[in-house]
Amino acid sequence: MNDMATANGAAQGGAVLQVERRDYTELAPDNRPRVQSLRGFDDCYTDIVDYIVRCTHKIWDERDIGLIYTHYTHNAVLYHTTGALYSREEVVHDTIQRLVSFPERRGMATQVIWRGNDVDGFYTSHLVTGVGRHTQYGHFGKPTGRMFSSRTVADCMILENKIYREWVVADQMAIIQQLGLDGRAIAAARAKDMFARGVRNIDIGENRRLLGQYPPESEADVSIAHTDTEAWLLTQLHHIFNKRMFGRIRDIYAPTCQWHGPLMKEFYGPAAVLHQTLGLVGSFPDCSFVPQHVCSNPCEEGGEKVAVRWIMEGHHTGHGILGVPSGQRLFVLGMSHYHVIDGKIVDEWTVYDELALQTQMELGALGAQG
Repeated sequence: MNDMATANGAAQGGAVLQVERRDYTELAPDNRPRVQSLRGFDDCYTDIVDYIVRCTHKIWDERDIGLIYTHYTHNAVLYHTTGALYSREEVVHDTIQRLVSFPERRGMATQVIWRGNDVDGFYTSHLVTGVGRHTQYGHFGKPTGRMFSSRTVADCMILENKIYREWVVADQMAIIQQLGLDGRAIAAARAKDMFARGVRNIDIGENRRLLGQYPPESEADVSIAHTDTEAWLLTQLHHIFNKRMFGRIRDIYAPTCQWHGPLMKEFYGPAAVLHQTLGLVGSFPDCSFVPQHVCSNPCEEGGEKVAVRWIMEGHHTGHGILGVPSGQRLFVLGMSHYHVIDGKIVDEWTVYDELALQTQMELGALGAQG
């Protein structure tokens, strides 16, 4: 996307909304003039943040699921942690099923980081905190009546009011644990269903981190970065995850940093970040870390907010967050939002789904049985 077009798209008529310090009524205003060029978008939307927050609220909280027909293309592709949906109608069906179990669920916008314009298209990374109660029979079985909270990040590509590609990472294991359910049993059931439909966990050998006997690339590939801060962050992530220079964590995280992770974990300080990073990498110590997209915005609270969509691939041959090594090949789709001030990360929100990892392990075990 063109940088000048991006800057102009954000500057027409006023500042694009930021989520963190505003109530929902301010994020979906009644009489706010349009502050950003939005060719082809419905008249009610005043900027791209208003669009993604308001239409998500309408579909999920107001239950107007039929808006998917005017807000997704017919051939929209939605990638999630264990597969993909390949049509708008599948998105409608999936949304209905997810709301069946949790009719009281509310999804609160935590932050939106975006890039783009109405000519080339927009990209949004939308962090949502969901809260609700398990009151109906559905995809998690008999209702438990228990409360839950969890985090989800949805990255969307949008043109003229319609989402045409989306990546969703929902922390389902956080919900399962809070409902008192058996995550491994649920993963086994899902793997069995996938296996019956012909899905296989394919081990393709080495990942992209190493080429034969060469060490990891000494320099990070920052070709997807648009700003100096984005390039700096991608460089640090490459050194930490691919070069295993975990000591970088104490250098780039502020002493007072907060880390908001899977299973609704909340930790403070670089030492905690280091421990959580080792727990993930330790589970599949041959893993590669590949950023797929990055975007950023200046933050009203100071510094910049940066969103990174990433994947990790490797084999479960080590001890870590997943327990006893199974040897299975694993794929992780993850999303992270960082708040960077004066060259230090002061906040990190990272979402990946341990249920998806457990399902892959169960699927691999079924394949090994023939």
